[in-house]
Amino acid sequence: MPKNTKRITKRQRDVLDDLFTGRDNEQQVLEKHKISQRAYDKWLADGKFAAEFERRLQNARRQGELLLARYSALAAAKLIELTQSQTQETARKACLDIITLLRPDSAKSDIDTPQKNENTSSELPPDLASRLLSALAAGPPNDGQMHQPAQ
Repeated sequence: MPKNTKRITKRQRDVLDDLFTGRDNEQQVLEKHKISQRAYDKWLADGKFAAEFERRLQNARRQGELLLARYSALAAAKLIELTQSQTQETARKACLDIITLLRPDSAKSDIDTPQKNENTSSELPPDLASRLLSALAAGPPNDGQMHQPAQ
């Protein structure tokens, strides 16, 4: 039987199960199953094992994204709540986090990119950032007017 047409072995499946469901790191899992680094490297080069590893990795990422999506509204509400903190530093950091979240995705991804598109800046103009921080720190207006932050 050709090497890439066979299914993964029970031992390989057990290692993958521990890697993706256990609390041990990669090295600890290999030691637990008495797998040498060399043998593991060979497994990773094997098409079927690599495909199963990648499938599980994508599944874990998807589960993480679902968890983040599920709690994003709660996290946003907590950030808004923290803008009213009595501790100025906490309120300031919450405001900055909100501003960061409000940036378009293209601007976020440009932060680490050396060449930026001139139309998509990763930083807000200082005057806009200042006004946003002031508005967020002041809390929701109760008469439709913008309020100055408490000093």
